[in-house]
Amino acid sequence: MRAGQSRPVYLARMSRLAKEIHVTSDMQKIAEHLLSGARHLAIANAVAEYPVEVRAISKRRYTDRQKMETFFKDGFIDRYSGERLFNPGFLRLLHYLMPEQFPFHPHGKSGLCHDIFWDLLPSIDHKTPIYRGGEDQPGNWVTTSMKRNSAKGNWTIEDLGWNLQPRGAIQDWDGLSRIFVELVERYDPDVGYVKSWYRTTKKVLSDSECRLSR
Repeated sequence: MRAGQSRPVYLARMSRLAKEIHVTSDMQKIAEHLLSGARHLAIANAVAEYPVEVRAISKRRYTDRQKMETFFKDGFIDRYSGERLFNPGFLRLLHYLMPEQFPFHPHGKSGLCHDIFWDLLPSIDHKTPIYRGGEDQPGNWVTTSMKRNSAKGNWTIEDLGWNLQPRGAIQDWDGLSRIFVELVERYDPDVGYVKSWYRTTKKVLSDSECRLSR
């Protein structure tokens, strides 16, 4: 154990090293069997050490209302980085009001879409991926940016060495949701996406304020 290294960190490092050695040895055996022409032995090794897991994947069924409730519950904090995020309607309103300064592409195409729509736009992620057996239920939903959601994919946070960050307090940071509502009422944008998030935000804001006043 290195000087200054805690026992849990040391044990985790040793466990990871042992796993790497095991994987290397298994792959080497498969490669050697293939080189010798013993394809059937390579297949037997593959079946024993790397079985294919077929999982039934359930569909994502959350609504915009449920997404906004999750953003509010997490205080518009990216649960994987701790960074502040913004109301999705507010970011799209910026594009409507200042299209040259905040260009947007519906598929986030590089060069045609401003980075804020990747870095600051909240999304719902399944902490335990559905592909890995996670449920599409509120207890498995966390707020994260589009960028980190894309990077995480079907990995768990343990796979990536990430940590789940604490929720924020909505009274401290609301992703500019209240200001977003005021801006929509002032500029009355003729954009269905923005108007939809406006209505959803007003409802969730009202529910949130009722809970905080109790």
